[in-house]
Amino acid sequence: MKTNLITREGFDKLKKELDFLWREERPEVTKKVTWAASLGDRSENADYQYNKKRLREIDRRVRYLRKRLEQVTVVDYSPQQEGKVFFGAWVEIENDDGDIMIFRIVGPDEIYGGSKGYISIDSPMARAILKKQVDDDFAVKTPDGLKEWFVNKISYTAI
Repeated sequence: MKTNLITREGFDKLKKELDFLWREERPEVTKKVTWAASLGDRSENADYQYNKKRLREIDRRVRYLRKRLEQVTVVDYSPQQEGKVFFGAWVEIENDDGDIMIFRIVGPDEIYGGSKGYISIDSPMARAILKKQVDDDFAVKTPDGLKEWFVNKISYTAI
């Protein structure tokens, strides 16, 4: 099940994508479809077929984004969060082997699309680290067994 939480940045990014698709890309593709259709035989018209397919993809994404933006709850930073790991936190953790990981805990809609270092609030790692503080140990159940980690840093701006 997907959590319906999203950071302010994530919400703004989805809204920006929706605006771009609806106001810029869709009208442009619609013009191309109309032009290609005016040429006659659509069955062998690659421009028409490709742009018609692209139009369906855009419409599907627009429907999804409109619905999703209504469902999500934006979680803004609150000073009460300081010092503990909550939604939206950047965290640096380390294991006994000295391996260090840095990531931000975000909503499931934000982990795709090139945002490096983001993990979903629904992931086992995020669930295990919630409410921890610097210097706390915690364990995460993985396919390879239980893994121990140590919290080095917590920040609500990028580490």
